[in-house]
Amino acid sequence: MVRKSVYCLFAVSLLLASGGAAHADWSACGTARNPAVGTLDEQTWRRLSAIHDVIGEGRYDEAYGNLRSMLERAGRDVYLQAILIQALAQVTWARGDSDLALGYFETAHELDALPDSAHYGLLYSAAQIYFMNDQLEEAGERLERWFCAVPAEEITAAAWVLKASILAHLGEFVGALEAIDAAIDMEEAPSEDWYQLKLAAQYELEQYEPAVDTLNTLLARWPERKRYWVQLAQTHYALGQDQRALAVQALAYRNGLLEESSDVLFLAGLYSKLQLPYKAAAVLEQAIRDGILAADRGQWAQVAESWYAAGELERALAAWESAGRAADDGLTDLHRGYLLVDLERWTAALEALNRSLARGGLDEQKAGEALLLRGMVHFRLGDLDGAGADWDRAGRFGSSREAARQWLVYLKEERRRRAS
Repeated sequence: MVRKSVYCLFAVSLLLASGGAAHADWSACGTARNPAVGTLDEQTWRRLSAIHDVIGEGRYDEAYGNLRSMLERAGRDVYLQAILIQALAQVTWARGDSDLALGYFETAHELDALPDSAHYGLLYSAAQIYFMNDQLEEAGERLERWFCAVPAEEITAAAWVLKASILAHLGEFVGALEAIDAAIDMEEAPSEDWYQLKLAAQYELEQYEPAVDTLNTLLARWPERKRYWVQLAQTHYALGQDQRALAVQALAYRNGLLEESSDVLFLAGLYSKLQLPYKAAAVLEQAIRDGILAADRGQWAQVAESWYAAGELERALAAWESAGRAADDGLTDLHRGYLLVDLERWTAALEALNRSLARGGLDEQKAGEALLLRGMVHFRLGDLDGAGADWDRAGRFGSSREAARQWLVYLKEERRRRAS
């Protein structure tokens, strides 16, 4: 592609050197140009034609040497100098030395000897290199001069894209959006990265409704791109359209596109927010089994809480057991104890609470809760002494003192009742 571009550019240079290009009136952009019409003698023309053939074969080093040799003998012929320096710029760029090429482009332009199309084309080439070098102000200034000078019908979609890119990097997103829209309108099948640039500008301007339209266009053409599904769902979410966000994210999930933990967690969060805990739990558990989410206590705890919210107590219990295997303290066993009490499995609940208190790692509040709950289990199992001992201990913690006192009062009345 580079070889073909340089070959074509040099061919254009030769055409211009023949004197066949007309001059336009650029006075609207500043001082009108009126360069002298340059001509080349037959020998010079033949040498340039030979270099043209060398470039066509991709022999850039040889072409560069021949051009330098011609330039050294160009004398005071400014027109010839401009032709040669322009060609040197193109060949040097093809050789990968953009900084040297930039110098040649600027020098050729400063000579002010070429016909208008070539003269202003040098500005466009310089703008491209300045942009590649992150010299954005210089790139924007050269490109604006080019836009001013070139007839509207000759401005290409690629030029609008370059303008949009420069403005976006400068943080001028309104102008960037206008430029990229102009480029898109000119093409029957715009490039994907053009839409990406448009989308980025819309996000920066917080134009979320138009961003939805852009994302729908991207998905219509590239439905296999996971990031567009996720972005569309997140944009709907930002607009408060939770149901639409869920519909998009769930469809991406069913299509097997969600393979990152953040994407799965976002989907599960949407299910939970919309009161669909069963689906949230199923998504989370499958993601753990697929290795998308870590099989740690936190993830299993989220699964357990979702199953519990869905009324699936057995599944919640299994998830808490998995969380417990990944834990090093007694907190998950406390959760198991609560769930087993809900299921009225008193012996299993006692085992879980014993394990919770033995493993430790509970803060004062959780330790008090564990003792209160184990006291209730002892009471259910008919062990009044065990119940009293646990409630006595729970009364030593401020957070559980009042509840422990009430249970001890109840225990005293129960002992009196049984003794009567």
